[in-house]
Amino acid sequence: MTAQQDTWAIVGGGMLGLLLAHRLTQAGRRVTLIEAAPQLGGLASAWRLGDITWDRHYHVILGTDTVLRGVLGELGLDSDIQWARTRTGFYVDERHYSMSNSWEFLTFPPLNLFDKVRLVATILYASRVNAWQRLEGVLVEDWLRQWSGRRLTEKIWLPLLRAKLGDNYRKTSAAFIWATIKRYYGARSTGGAKTEMFGCVTGGYARIIERFRAVLLAEGVEMQLGRAVRCVAPEAPGGLAVALADGTLQRFDQVVLTVASPVAARLCPGLAEEERQQHEKIDYMGIVCASLLLRKPLRGFYVTNICDPTVPFTGVIEMSAVVNRAQFEGHTLVYLPKYVDAQDPALAWTDRDVEDRFLPAFLKMYPQLEPQDVLSFQVSREQYVMALPTLHYSEHLPPVSTAVPGLHIVNSAHIINGTLNVNQTMQLAEREAARLLAQPQHVPLVEETL
Repeated sequence: MTAQQDTWAIVGGGMLGLLLAHRLTQAGRRVTLIEAAPQLGGLASAWRLGDITWDRHYHVILGTDTVLRGVLGELGLDSDIQWARTRTGFYVDERHYSMSNSWEFLTFPPLNLFDKVRLVATILYASRVNAWQRLEGVLVEDWLRQWSGRRLTEKIWLPLLRAKLGDNYRKTSAAFIWATIKRYYGARSTGGAKTEMFGCVTGGYARIIERFRAVLLAEGVEMQLGRAVRCVAPEAPGGLAVALADGTLQRFDQVVLTVASPVAARLCPGLAEEERQQHEKIDYMGIVCASLLLRKPLRGFYVTNICDPTVPFTGVIEMSAVVNRAQFEGHTLVYLPKYVDAQDPALAWTDRDVEDRFLPAFLKMYPQLEPQDVLSFQVSREQYVMALPTLHYSEHLPPVSTAVPGLHIVNSAHIINGTLNVNQTMQLAEREAARLLAQPQHVPLVEETL
């Protein structure tokens, strides 16, 4: 009998699963990638919008995204990043304001001079904090009131928190705002004006994922797309059985699930009760995100932060402020996200429901547009997007390797000192791949039939 390669299944074909499959295969493991959707990418997947193909959700690359840029370098795409100086807008009291450089900040009408001093102090202090663990014990609203004061917190910070977290901001720790400030403060260039520089790969994530797919296939990764997993359970005398929704049963030595924690808890009946509860208790935010293809540009702000509770979406993302409009057939691509609780009824709205709520408010914000300027309006919904960093979050996080031998669960909930973005996801994948590969390898003497 000859020794066989350790067999691994990666459940979930998002960016996390793709990089894990890449690293495990490079280390000599035999990997099968199983994805329920008919395409790879997860939250980074692309779709057809009118006559263009682009990302379902908005993504940009920062100069400080070193892990992501390293992976893009491996894929031969780092040199294809197109960089752009971006501007940031605010919508306050039905008016648009720019806060994109020092002068605009100093002349920003909604805030008085004392507010601005406190805002700068808050951002500078947060950008220099390294001991983020102690911020997990403080509610974000309490921390902001301490550093920014009541008026600034209620005028700017709370509307921004509600836009991203809804009422869940009330149970979110200060580590959330720390991580957000840390990431975007680092995006500022070192030039005198300290402007933001964001980038995108030509062709968007559709091109990145296609290149990743080609690399994995060349490495020997087996890909099973459009195949939903129904259950993952231990088998005697060893190994794990992966049961698919179509009735197929496959066996592996190791299984890594990259799906959201509540989903993983349902798929793995062999988890210890404490592990199950840890996964089930993680609060998630979902998203309803409309993509609009327009004839005309807006105001040239990549992000317009909305400080108006009557607007039904939580921000305006003008992708054409980063990506050359030639990639969009000369049109403007805009995202209107609405972040909601994972159980929010908004996730069940039809496309028509979303359009009836969003479009009138959007056209009111941009009176230069007419309804006929909207060439396409499509809606993406995801129930589990971001784990909510509640008080003492990292202390209650379940371990990646479970009590079931060979069963591992890793997802964006394990990003404990950052925000949800592709760079942090790649960083998580690198860390966990190294840890998994450091474990003793089970080498079966008889090849199992899959």
